[in-house]
Amino acid sequence: MIHTASEADAGLAAELRAAMVDGLAADGRIMSTAVERAFRAVPRHVFVPPGTSLEDAYGVDKAPITKRDENGVHLSSVSAPWLQARMIAQAGIAPGMRVLEIGGGGYNASLLAEVTGENGLVVSVDIDPEVTAWASAALKAAGYEDRVMVVTADGERGEPSNACYDAIVVTAGAWDIPPAWLAQLADGGTLVLPLRMNTIARSLALRREGDHLVSTSAEVCGFVEMQGEGARAERIFSLPDPRGGHVALRFDEQIPDEPGLLDGALATGPVMAWSGVGIGDGVSFADLHLWLAGFLPGFCRVAASDGTELAADGVCKAWFPYGGVQGDSFACLALRRSGDVEFEFGARAYGQHAEGAAEALVTQIREWDQRGRDLPESAFTFWPTPTTPPTRREPTGVFRKNHGIVTISWP
Repeated sequence: MIHTASEADAGLAAELRAAMVDGLAADGRIMSTAVERAFRAVPRHVFVPPGTSLEDAYGVDKAPITKRDENGVHLSSVSAPWLQARMIAQAGIAPGMRVLEIGGGGYNASLLAEVTGENGLVVSVDIDPEVTAWASAALKAAGYEDRVMVVTADGERGEPSNACYDAIVVTAGAWDIPPAWLAQLADGGTLVLPLRMNTIARSLALRREGDHLVSTSAEVCGFVEMQGEGARAERIFSLPDPRGGHVALRFDEQIPDEPGLLDGALATGPVMAWSGVGIGDGVSFADLHLWLAGFLPGFCRVAASDGTELAADGVCKAWFPYGGVQGDSFACLALRRSGDVEFEFGARAYGQHAEGAAEALVTQIREWDQRGRDLPESAFTFWPTPTTPPTRREPTGVFRKNHGIVTISWP
């Protein structure tokens, strides 16, 4: 069932859409007339699931889920408007462009169609026939069925019949960059994708520079993960807390050799260690997560269920549920109020060798403070196989993929 103008309060929808766009423009999320015009033209409420309120449909931070699996895992969603606006800007979408969207529910493709105009081409590919059926119906209801080509296929292979593309915009979390995307990208084109690097994702805009790709911008983001050939599941180890509940350690590229050593870790600790490194209230420290992902041994994402000590103490909040494993012990990032700065970073560790795990984390926090703040947007590079990155003097995070190597070069 599609939300059409006859089923919703059209006046309220128009009012909320105008407020959404005004807010995006005021916050600097929309910086071009063409993109602003697109957001004002496309009725977003048509593309969200039935039962979604108009307020949620037009909330700048809202990403309504359009499909879940039998376990409730999110399989498809309509991305938050601010992120869609940012990714369109990252890709440099302009009138007359040929654009491939990988992973789509219709709304973002409609925005792309508005910006590229009558002389452009927008092809939207998704692996799930239910998603493409929904997208096709919503596009028709919104009046874009003749302006967007919807294809049911594995996005890992792109859509070669309409290549080459001036821009490829990936709207599903990607762990790797497959050769098909590079082969179908026109010379001088831009690839925008939410790339996962050891559990940490960034929306990167990448352009060719010789035999490799270099980022022109980077944005903190979160996306539903790719399905099909490009899927890569994280490894999860669940640790029972003697006080109740479980703590899950999620690994991407640094899976412990002997995870069984961690079974009793939560029975010992916590050990606290503080770094002396501070951060102002309201100041983003997302780049610290990237630094730890590249340099902290045994890096993982930490999630605590209700009933655990970690959950009760508020350690595993959304902004900093990261840590590292060393043998039979692990440490996770902690924050506390400080007299000299708003907050101080530290480590909270468990296990027989908790002190060592805490010190390893604190050491990397201090290294980031000295060498890792203010990461430039050009810091990310993809070296497709068989190219190899050169040896660098500056700190470089290295993430090995199936089809190449991603590096982050810190100043």
